[in-house]
Amino acid sequence: MPDPSVVLVAYDAEWPRRFEEERKLLENVLAPWLEGGIHHVGSTAIPGVSAKPIIDMIAGVGDLADARAAFGPLEAQSYHPAPHRPEEAHWFGKPSLAERTHHLHLTVPGSNLWRERLAFRDSLLADPSLAADYEALKLRLAAEHPGDIGEYTRGKAAFIARVLAPSGIELRPK
Repeated sequence: MPDPSVVLVAYDAEWPRRFEEERKLLENVLAPWLEGGIHHVGSTAIPGVSAKPIIDMIAGVGDLADARAAFGPLEAQSYHPAPHRPEEAHWFGKPSLAERTHHLHLTVPGSNLWRERLAFRDSLLADPSLAADYEALKLRLAAEHPGDIGEYTRGKAAFIARVLAPSGIELRPK
């Protein structure tokens, strides 16, 4: 469920700590299904880059159908499911779908979503000038489309696809 508006904030040095705190909680909750770990992805995982202040995470699960059993335990921790690429992931927002501080994708390690999110993050971490270019694009798109998350997201697609192309990963629509 997308945000109705685009609000970017300056990088917050607390984001990695907030991820680690949530990772520890989720490792316990997801233990029966977890395979491949829980990873911090998205712009809050890139030091110095402005972002929507939402900790975005991806967790590997052995089997997507079996992981539906995690919905109850996740909801007990204020993670609420919503459709997003349901053919390859289960998606959750916390503490509510309207006001989110965390996103969580459950997917099978090696899925396109898994490879896409980790490869993009790793590319930005490895190349500060690429990260700076991405931040500049995001800031421009946020200024151009402050009330339209869809246009903001579509505006980033060509950049993300270009970054992923050397890895052979095809960007799927959001």
